[in-house]
Amino acid sequence: MSGKIIAITGANGGLGRALAQRFASEGEQVVMLARSMDKLRPIAEAIGAAALPIQCDVTSPESVKAAFAEIAKTHPKIDVLINNAAIFQPFLIEEASDDEIVKGVLTNLVGPMLCARSAIPLMGKGALIVNVSTESVALQFPHLIVYQASKAGMEKFSTELNKELWDKGIRVTVARAGQMMGEGMSAEMDMTKAMAFMQAAMKNGLNLAERGISPYQSASQVFRNLIDMPADTHVEVVAFQGRRTD
Repeated sequence: MSGKIIAITGANGGLGRALAQRFASEGEQVVMLARSMDKLRPIAEAIGAAALPIQCDVTSPESVKAAFAEIAKTHPKIDVLINNAAIFQPFLIEEASDDEIVKGVLTNLVGPMLCARSAIPLMGKGALIVNVSTESVALQFPHLIVYQASKAGMEKFSTELNKELWDKGIRVTVARAGQMMGEGMSAEMDMTKAMAFMQAAMKNGLNLAERGISPYQSASQVFRNLIDMPADTHVEVVAFQGRRTD
């Protein structure tokens, strides 16, 4: 394998965890970034020597700067940055708390900006930044205004950052994901709001129970393909969703 250095935010669960496990098993070195070291450390220890766990709150400029300074002590370069950390919480904007609005925008939009800023000096020609977005940017999902707006902003950021980094040979790709599930899924969602979200989605013609759902491990193949693309090839946006096979 190539032995690339791959930094992944939100690596203590869900897709981020699955990506770290897969890439490490395939010979890559993974830098696992997450807010809680208590949650992150046992996952990294189970992966082994190929994993470097580092505490990082992507909403904090100081935390991000410190995390990437820590990365540089072990890895002088980063080949891939996957901005995966996100907050998905359905709610009506008129009922939203301050934290739901502010933390959603900070995590989903500001976080990728802060991490990209700190990663770029450690990246060289042929490096790749993958920003994980959502199918809800393009579909009429209700109760997701903050999530959709912050992810749509991140997609625009990605497009313009790709232009900004063109001469450096660093590529930026948006991975627009559909529904996913598997080990380490977040359980922080308010169930009353989740039920209201599902009912409102049904009214919009989106039956979440019948839509395909990708296991995290299957979704990880999309990221494997992106990382393995030749340096002279660029994909601006890749959209993927689960497909029911029953």
